[in-house]
Amino acid sequence: MDFFAKTDKGRKRRMNQDYVFATSKPVGALPNLFLLADGMGGHKAGDFASRFAVEEFRKYISEAPKDIPSVQLIQNAISSVNERLYKLSMEDENYSGMGTTLVSAFIDDNIITVSNIGDSRAYIIHGNTIKQITRDHSYVEEMVRRGFMRRGSQDYLNSRNIITRAVGIEPRVAADFFEVELSDGDYFLMCSDGLSNMADNESIRNIVRERNSVENKVQALIDIANINGGKDNIGIVLVDPYGEEVES
Repeated sequence: MDFFAKTDKGRKRRMNQDYVFATSKPVGALPNLFLLADGMGGHKAGDFASRFAVEEFRKYISEAPKDIPSVQLIQNAISSVNERLYKLSMEDENYSGMGTTLVSAFIDDNIITVSNIGDSRAYIIHGNTIKQITRDHSYVEEMVRRGFMRRGSQDYLNSRNIITRAVGIEPRVAADFFEVELSDGDYFLMCSDGLSNMADNESIRNIVRERNSVENKVQALIDIANINGGKDNIGIVLVDPYGEEVES
């Protein structure tokens, strides 16, 4: 397995509120772990929320009993992080209104299990194809699913930053879960909307298909997001499940 994770402030934001974690080594009962969060909230609240969610999620998994089924373990970790973030936002006005998206993934044999809350995304890229695994928890995608809005329309573009589910916003939150069977040649990509809103699927796919290191592919994705405006922070985790890990 080869992978690389990185965040970038982008060209317009003063602060980086994206946070990532990636390891091919076991974390508690999980054989590996990949996390991405995109925080929201004034002052430093969004920065705190994303960092807290990722670090405390990882800590919960590492300390939890190893006999809990993986999906239940992940939902338990999310619930714990959510409750603590929500409590902090209620108790400290500096953190009022904070929240964060959260995408998690782990690979066991040739199956990748993904969870998501919010509009950060996970994709599988293989050859000429790119497929979004996750489903955005956003106002515009809800309207598209109900047939009230056309994806890519001006109304869609004007409202795509409104999310309908996030960690830390409500006392309870539930993640969506997805399982995908991997095959040789697949790439797994997690990203915040700082990439998905700044680069179309074809551009993302073409960069990942290039004959280049995983690290260079990630940098190229960041570069294209910034070239196209860099309007938000950019968070990326790219995994080549069948690649050979390179020390960096």
